[in-house]
Amino acid sequence: MQDTALRTSQLAAWLAGTGIGLLELRTPQGTLRLERQGDDIVELSAEEAEPEPLSIHAPSVGVFLHNHPLAAAPLVRIGQRVDAGQAVGLLKIGPLLLPVTAPQAGIVDGIHVADGLAVGYGAPLVDLHPL
Repeated sequence: MQDTALRTSQLAAWLAGTGIGLLELRTPQGTLRLERQGDDIVELSAEEAEPEPLSIHAPSVGVFLHNHPLAAAPLVRIGQRVDAGQAVGLLKIGPLLLPVTAPQAGIVDGIHVADGLAVGYGAPLVDLHPL
């Protein structure tokens, strides 16, 4: 813990000598945000540094499906927690069903495309609020 505080103070000292207004470092252990406020460098708390929603885009052209054709239940619902790699929908390309997966764990924040709608490459499909 003391080592982390030392590194944070070293980064704050470095940031003070630059023209940078905000420094954000993300690691698997957490996020560190240092912000310039006048002549001072302050560390923002986790509540102030809330992660932004992540948009999952279509990896190809196709028809977006909320559920598998042989199942009635959708793969995900708004508000549902998903794990990294979990399917959040399917992209039908001819007879092929390509899973659209979550790149990281999070909460499904929104679904942009109606079931059975044709989508183009890169179209936003699902919003994910990272955990």
